[in-house]
Amino acid sequence: MVNRRDNLIFGLKAAAGAPAAEWLVSDQVIAYERALAVMEARAEAIAEGAARELVWLLEHPPLYTAGTSARPSELIEARFPVHIAGRGGQFTYHGPGQRVGYVMLDLRRRAPDVRRFVASIEEWLIRTLAAFNVRSGRRDDRIGVWVARPDKGDGFEDKIAAIGIRVRRWVTLHGFALNVDPDLSHFSGIVPCGIADRRCGVTSLFDLGVTASMPEVDVALRASFEPLFGPTVDALPPARNSQTVAKTENSSSPRRNLISSELASR
Repeated sequence: MVNRRDNLIFGLKAAAGAPAAEWLVSDQVIAYERALAVMEARAEAIAEGAARELVWLLEHPPLYTAGTSARPSELIEARFPVHIAGRGGQFTYHGPGQRVGYVMLDLRRRAPDVRRFVASIEEWLIRTLAAFNVRSGRRDDRIGVWVARPDKGDGFEDKIAAIGIRVRRWVTLHGFALNVDPDLSHFSGIVPCGIADRRCGVTSLFDLGVTASMPEVDVALRASFEPLFGPTVDALPPARNSQTVAKTENSSSPRRNLISSELASR
């Protein structure tokens, strides 16, 4: 069945006077297990009212993740480590040149509406890509952000950004993966997001002829985020933040069974 997503509402700003979400950019490649541990612990602290919301931008080493709807047949060749992810969705790829955004927002402070949250993430990415003159859009039957490719043939389109989330205690986890300049051949080891239609591929800014740097993409992401979700503040300086990461990594582990609600996507 095609999921018609007409009349979507975009934007999830917190109430006036609420603390601004923190914004953190990691320049180094972050191991997937480490990122999950930090994200899980931070989301728990947000739910308890002990930490600000956080948007964390990073890159991972080459790897595949399997969401809750992934099927073994969609793993064509395990060219890289495969991780079981707590997010909704199927198989996806992460690697250098791809900007991954982990978005930890408290929907109780904004709007307890998962559908609206996903639509707002899509809109955020669409506006970010527009800053580089890339026309993209959402599809009624597929979560994510797509670019039409008439140069490849009639009806062809490529996915440039994947979205996969989890919501626990109304705090969001995971987020999006935007292809800036990854090695697109690495996607060949999986059926990306379970979409086997030969007319549906993957692309990147570089593949589309846009030579944007990762810092330039980060600036555009922040500029597009704030009109939809509200103001942000810089997170702790790297030295202090790295201590927090180390402490979190040693004292927490992913807890994948405590799910308030979950949206299958990517």
